[in-house]
Amino acid sequence: MFQFKRIAVKIGSNVLTKADGTLDVDWMSILVAQVARLHREGIEIILISSGAVASGRGELKGQKKLDAVSQRQLFSAVGQAKLINRYYELFRKHQIICGQVLTTKENFSSRRHYLNQKNCMTVMLEAGVIPIVNENDTISVTELMFTDNDELSGLIATMMGAEALIILSNIDGIYDGNPQDPSAKVIPTIEPGGKDLSIFIQSGKSSFGRGGMQTKYRIARKVAEEGVTVMIANGRQEDILPKLLEKDSRQCCTRFIANPKSASNVKKWIAHSDGFAKGEIQVNEGARNALLGNSATSLLPVGITQVKGEFEKDDIVRIISESGEQMGVGRVSYDHRRVRELMGKKGNKPVVHYDHLYLELLLSD
Repeated sequence: MFQFKRIAVKIGSNVLTKADGTLDVDWMSILVAQVARLHREGIEIILISSGAVASGRGELKGQKKLDAVSQRQLFSAVGQAKLINRYYELFRKHQIICGQVLTTKENFSSRRHYLNQKNCMTVMLEAGVIPIVNENDTISVTELMFTDNDELSGLIATMMGAEALIILSNIDGIYDGNPQDPSAKVIPTIEPGGKDLSIFIQSGKSSFGRGGMQTKYRIARKVAEEGVTVMIANGRQEDILPKLLEKDSRQCCTRFIANPKSASNVKKWIAHSDGFAKGEIQVNEGARNALLGNSATSLLPVGITQVKGEFEKDDIVRIISESGEQMGVGRVSYDHRRVRELMGKKGNKPVVHYDHLYLELLLSD
């Protein structure tokens, strides 16, 4: 009946909150019932749930005015405890156990931490426990915060080998114009490697979340290119999750078709590691054309024209063209000193091997 065996579901703030910004427990209960039904059908589910700040806001009304960072820390500290307790009680009514996973962007910066998180959630799924993931907002208050939980959900979906990522928002999908315009229509499918549709997307952010539809589109396109089907849909629609997962589903949404050539696990990690890059490597036009060609090509020292920053072997670096456009990211085989020594020389091993190279420029060409 259902087409996937393992999925990640991201529930946005605007799906879980009322108009006043407090947690909508009734709708939360409805969504949990849908997840429970899928769980009973044998589908493994990882939930990425917003709502901690909203939950805390409802509990701490009338607090003295705080700066934005302190307020977020306070609301999330109280709200996360309340949120996970709500989930625990709601799932328990369906004889299902859930568990909390709090993470930060820094936890994805090293391969070891990345694999530790993956192992934790794998063990939970094997035990029949539903992982409920959220960013640890009490300490994630720097430039190392996720853009929002859309970015986090993309990382989780690829890390856990999910076949599909469902992003639940408060609109039906990505429109070909302003969603408020009656003539605008939902774009039903977006093919891998297709035309960039970001010009159609409104840049505004949601009422209670940090991100917006531009972020959802960018993350969804990247995740789909890595071999995961992505659906952006309205989390306030009746039975939305079962309807989306039905074979030959006709449920209104925007579906990003998965690239049939799935990336390796290492490449999936590298693809989302741009925020952890320790330096930059600039390449000449010949290297750029070779890397973006039809055949798999590693970055050789002969094509490098400049090295910026200090990095060690196995660190993540950005790959930049001569015109300054970012082509992608990769894991280096040498430290910055050795790369500078080899720069422009022929006959040496790759600085970034193809297996450790992710070329994001291909998504926008």
